[in-house]
Order: sequence, then structure tokens, then C-alpha cells
Amino acid sequence: MKFFLISLFTVVLVKEALSQSGNRDYDEELRYQNDAINNLKAELKQLRLKIKTTESRERSTINRLSSIDKEISLTSKLIQSLKFEEDRARKTIYQLKNDILKNENELESLRFRYSQRILKSYKKGRLTDLERVFSSTTWRQAIYRTHYLKIISDIEKNLTKKIERLLLKISRQKVDLEVALRDNLNLKRDKETQISSYRNMRVDREKELNRIRNDKQALTSYVSEKEEGVKQLEKIIKRVLEDKARFERELRIRQQQETLKTKSFKALKGQLPWPADGRIISKFGRQWNSKLKTTTDNPGIDIKGKPGSSIRSVLGGVVTTITYIRGYGTTVIVDHGGGFYTVYSHVTNIQINVDSQVRNGDVIAYMGDSGSVNGAKLHFEIWGKGQKLDPEKWLVKK
Repeated sequence: MKFFLISLFTVVLVKEALSQSGNRDYDEELRYQNDAINNLKAELKQLRLKIKTTESRERSTINRLSSIDKEISLTSKLIQSLKFEEDRARKTIYQLKNDILKNENELESLRFRYSQRILKSYKKGRLTDLERVFSSTTWRQAIYRTHYLKIISDIEKNLTKKIERLLLKISRQKVDLEVALRDNLNLKRDKETQISSYRNMRVDREKELNRIRNDKQALTSYVSEKEEGVKQLEKIIKRVLEDKARFERELRIRQQQETLKTKSFKALKGQLPWPADGRIISKFGRQWNSKLKTTTDNPGIDIKGKPGSSIRSVLGGVVTTITYIRGYGTTVIVDHGGGFYTVYSHVTNIQINVDSQVRNGDVIAYMGDSGSVNGAKLHFEIWGKGQKLDPEKWLVKK
């Protein structure tokens, strides 16, 4: 009996420790998500302030479009984060309601058991503990009765304490539920506000696009904007290559490849799946622009597809970057290990987070027109050992 009680006590302690550990992990993740949302809001606030302070100055159409695109990109990212948090809050509410119901059922059962014991004792007429002991015929029987009466008394005390603990637990859970419901309502309102703002920005963007399409000078400025974007992307790739975290990513990617039994990026030249459905409208390398009579360098390929269609990771890896790049809009960079990276630009509705692990074929975003003046498309790049590679040589032939 003693061994059983010690074992039971040990199990309770272990469960309590694990529960506290789980709570700490959850709280840490919650703080991380809240910080991410607050940082996005702060970045949006700074950008809007910057736009407002330059409104009085003469700004080109392309600069206005670039500002709107960046604002749309950040707002879209914020909406996605709010959706994640709203979903988390809904799950928390669902779990709390289940826990409260379960605990209330247990409380009702304990109360019934307690009332039955009292009723039974009243009907039968209960002897005092002292009378039970003195009514024993032998000293041995008296000792046994003393021992077991103590056990019964302890059980009754534990039953009472358990009822008290459950009442306290249910009370706390109901407070937590009220907080979760309030947070969920605030998140929903915030999300709806951002969605309304997003829609207004899309209207403003269309107006600026119409100006650009009919203005050769504005189109020339857009080409320059893309060239600046290429330089910006090159700097980002360089930072990623020099990032100390790449060693930890390499280990995670190798473990993923071993678990899923997938080949390395280098071994899959000409066998990689296409990141999106559609046709190539701009190839890798030097391209002639007949409208502007100029030659530009394309660091990847452009795939024209259906707006809102899926953008998928061509191979497993770790997301290193989600950012806005001039002329390329919202951009995602995935590290595939061995010095190979893929770049996905003009995307919308991001489905992943920085440092999250993706597998071959996972939907990472959807086709959009962020940073594009030619409608929805995907700009796709492959980098190997710091060099831009022709994606068509790596993708499976159609």
C-alpha cells in the first residue's frame, strides 16, 4: 500500500512537471507570436508615417506604387498572423470549454458520492470512531480498526479536498475562458479592420497601375525599380549565406532528408517539380523589352498563372526570409541545404513563417501581383553557392 501511494505521488509530480513545461512552451510561443504582430504593426505605422510625410512632395507614380505595394505586403502579412492567432484562440476556447465540462462532470460525481456517504451513515446510524475501537474483541482487532478508520478518514478528507480543488480549478478556467473570448473578439475586430484597409489599398494600387501602363517614363522607372530589387535580393542572399544559423539549418535539412528518404538538391537537377502551374513569360538571363527598346537581366523565370493559384516549395528545406523587395513585391526564400536556395516573388497569402520547415510540394503562398505591373505571376529563382542558376535546367521538362 505504501509503495502504491509513493508511486502514485511520483506520477502526479511528473505529470505536474510536464504540464508546467508544456505551459511554458505555449506561453513562450504566444509571446513570440504577439511580438511578431506588434512588430508588424510598428513597421506599418512607420511606413504610413513615411508615406504621409512625403505626400506633400512630388512623387513619381512608380514610387507611389512601390509604397502601396509595400504597405499591402505588410498588411497581408499582418492579416495572416492575426488569422493564425485567431485560430489559436479558437482552439484554446474549445479546449477550455471541454476542460470545464469535464471538470464539472467530475465535480458532480464527487458531490453525489459524498452525499451518498452522508445519507448512508445517517440511515444506518454511525458509531463514533472511539466506539468502533472499544467494541473490538481483541487488541489486534482494535489496532487493525484504528489503522483502517484512519485510512477511511483520510479518504473522506481527500474527497473533500478534491472537491475544493475542482471548484478552484473550474473558477480559474472560467476566468481564462473569459480572457480567451475577449482576445478572440479583439483579434477578429483587428483582422476585419486590416482587411478593410487592404481592400482600399488594392483600389489605390489599380489607379496607379493604370497610370503606369499608359506612361512610358513610368514603365522605364519600373524597370529601374526591378534592377534595384535585384541588388536588394543579392544583399539578402549574401546575408543568408553568411548567417551563423545556416549550420543549424543544414543539420535540420539533413535530418529531414534522412527521415523522408529524399535526395539532396544538387542530385535533383532536371527533376525538380514546378513551383506553380502556368507558362513561362520571361526566361532566365538577358531579355529584350520591345516596348521600351531596352535589354534587362532576369535573375530567374517568370511564370504567368491563375491569380490565387498555389505556390509550392520545389523541395524540402527551411524558410529563411519573408520580406518585401522593390520591383518583386512579397518574397519568400527557402534554404534547401548544400548552399542551394529558391526564391518565390510576387506572392500573396503567405502560409509559412520564417524558420519553419517545409517539405517537397508544401503550399507556401499563392500567386499574386505584389510588385508586378503585369498582373498575377510568380518570379522564381534558384541560387547555388551564391550564383544565380537557370531554373529551367533544374525543373522537370514539361
